[in-house]
Parts: sequence; C-alpha cells; structure tokens
Amino acid sequence: MPGNFEFQILNSELFSRPFFTRWQVVIQLNSKFKIRNSKLHSLLCYHIAMLSHRLIFGPIMIGILLLTFFLDSKLDQVDITGTILQDLFQGRTYLPAGLLLLGAFFVLIILGAGELCRIFAAKGIVASRSIVTLAGITGCLMMFAIPQAANAQMTMGVFSTLIALLFMLSLVKHSWITHKTEGAIAAAAVTMFALIYMGLLPGFLVAIRRWYSPWVVAAVLLIVKSCDIGAYFSGRAFGKHKLIPWLSPGKTWEGLFGGVLFSGLVALLLAYLSNHFEVAGIYKTIDGLRTFMPNDFHLPRTFVAGLLMGAVGQFGDLTASLFKRDAGIKDSGNTIPGFGGVLDVVDSPVIVAPLAYWLLWFGTGL
Repeated sequence: MPGNFEFQILNSELFSRPFFTRWQVVIQLNSKFKIRNSKLHSLLCYHIAMLSHRLIFGPIMIGILLLTFFLDSKLDQVDITGTILQDLFQGRTYLPAGLLLLGAFFVLIILGAGELCRIFAAKGIVASRSIVTLAGITGCLMMFAIPQAANAQMTMGVFSTLIALLFMLSLVKHSWITHKTEGAIAAAAVTMFALIYMGLLPGFLVAIRRWYSPWVVAAVLLIVKSCDIGAYFSGRAFGKHKLIPWLSPGKTWEGLFGGVLFSGLVALLLAYLSNHFEVAGIYKTIDGLRTFMPNDFHLPRTFVAGLLMGAVGQFGDLTASLFKRDAGIKDSGNTIPGFGGVLDVVDSPVIVAPLAYWLLWFGTGL
C-alpha cells in the first residue's frame, strides 16, 4: 500500500496532468499496488467532482459572457438627448461604448482583489483589500474614461496624478492611520501591483471596446483561450519535451506549438467571419444619425496576430503559476467551482490585452 510519500507524489502528478486525464494516474497506481486505498479513492472522487463542476459552471460562464456582450452591444445605441445623462457624459447624445463591459470588469476586480490579498497573505504581506480594489478599479477606469479629444499633456497629467495619489493613499492607510512602519514598502508595492495587474492590463480590453464592437473583445478572449484547447490535444498526442518542468510540469513544447497554431487558425476564421458579416466596428453619430462603421481585417496579418496572442497568453498562464507557486498555493481562490478563482480564469487574457490593443491599432487603425 502506498505511504504518505507516494501519496504526495500522486497528488503532485495529478495536478501536473491535463484535467481530463488525471483519473488515469489513479487507476495506474491502484493497479500497481493491487489494493483499494481510501486516500486514492477519496482523491479520485475529488477530481471527479471537480470535473462535474467544470461541466456545469463552464457553460454558465460562457452564457453570462455572451449575454454581457450582447447587452453591451445594444447599450451604446441608447439615445440620452435631453436627459441628465447627457450632462454627465459631456454632451454626448448616446451612451459611451463599453459601459456594461466596464461594470462587469469592476465586479471581477472586486472579486479578484480578495484573491490577490490571499496570495500576498500567503507570503506574509499584509494587503488592504479596499486599497487593492480601489487600485484595480482606478486603473481600469483610467483606460476607459480619458476623453478621446484629450491631448498628450492632459493624459500624461491625469495618469501620473492618479498613480501618485494611489501610492500616497496606500502609505496613509498602512502607516499614518495605524502608526506603524513595518510593511510600509510592501503596502505601497502591493498597490502598484494591483494597479497594473488588475487595473491597467485588463483595462486595455475596455479600451478596445471604445473603438470596436464587444464581439471583437469576445474574439480576443476566444483566441487566447483556444490556445489552451490546442495545447491540450497536441500535448496529449505529441507531447514529449517538457516546457518548464520546474514551473508547470504538465506543459510541453509540442503542446505550446500546437496551441499557438490553433490560436492563429481561430483568429483567421473569426476575421473571415467578421469581414463577411461586418460585426467588427463601432457606432458613430454622423449627421445626427447613429451609424455603424465596420472594420475590415487583413487575413494574413490576423493569422500572425493570433499566433502572437496565443504565445503571449501562455506566458500569462505561466506568470500566474509563478505567483501561486511563490505563495505556495494551487489556486488563487474558489470563487468559480471547478476552475478556482477569478485570477485563475483571467490570467492569460489580462497579459494579452495590451498586445491585442496594439495589434488592432496597427492592423486596422484604432
């Protein structure tokens, strides 16, 4: 019968394997020892439960996401002429694009702030959840609320001022209110980390929405996540050479290449469909009429862009793994049953977001 050491090896091996093949490890070990072990049985039941959670909550998340994008695509067609909202949005006659998406991001930031504080706490770093949340929301809002007509001097001033205020606020919250000096540097560093990782990076997706339909943002997410699907199947079929065994033992070079190629093909397909059905673009007011201005995508360039986004997305996944391994935890949280926390789900899209923004800028001209 396997002892504690063998059981620890088994558990480590399970979590390094692609999710749908973990049960094979348990069966092999049961066959090797030819005895039913209660620990192994419990572990197998746990992973089966995780699989059932994924099968349930995966479609639910996709449904919520599609509904959010659909409603967001309708919101910027709402005429606000003569209402208090027109004064609030500086004389606009229609709601600005991406309001609902911005609200959805705020919800994710609020949930992710608690998970990020948990990661810091595992390293012995005390982080204020309110300050972390504020930093993330501020960073995301900065990417959304800067007026399109703002000049470089104003934009630079607003960005720098908000960052400086957050920096000082974190010090006031940590030291001046509590009268303690220990951990002041860490508190300021945590705030800047949250501003970038939970605010500015995902804020690029909101910025994309300002010039494109929400379905372009959905396409970016699909391209990034399709790399995981391609990597899983190609890694299962051809995987032999470990990518980074000390960080993510389950990833292989063959899986990476397969995933990146699949991302490129998905991007090519989505660009073709977008050009054909004219779904990428933005509504503009021309001569008093709300008019949809479509964008066309250059197919070869889009294929290359898909390859780049797939590769960078895997870097984002590895970056999140690096944070969690440093903290000694497997998942950032348990907000989403079967998937872990919010940060476990958005780890790759947030890193890809700036790249997607600039690829769209140079590809179609934001």
